[in-house]
Amino acid sequence: MQHCKNCEIQFSWKKVYRSFWGWGYKSIICEKCGTKHRITFSGRLIATFLIVLPMSFFINFLSPFENLIITIFIGIFLAFIGSILTPFLVRFKSD
Repeated sequence: MQHCKNCEIQFSWKKVYRSFWGWGYKSIICEKCGTKHRITFSGRLIATFLIVLPMSFFINFLSPFENLIITIFIGIFLAFIGSILTPFLVRFKSD
């Protein structure tokens, strides 16, 4: 899990996860020292690949179901699983 570059305090999973949602990626501000951390470009790519790619790949190529609603539901479930894993893999840089 990501930690502050200045004081080495580890960010919570919840704080990192919330930084992905909303309009754009939000910065994380360290609660101890106030250092602002932004997600790196490679972190944005990792987040996109973990959330969008599995869902799109399943819906377009791997779906064994003829029912479109089941296919979409499983695709959304895969995107959710990818989003849960994202905070462990992305990196932030301090400003």
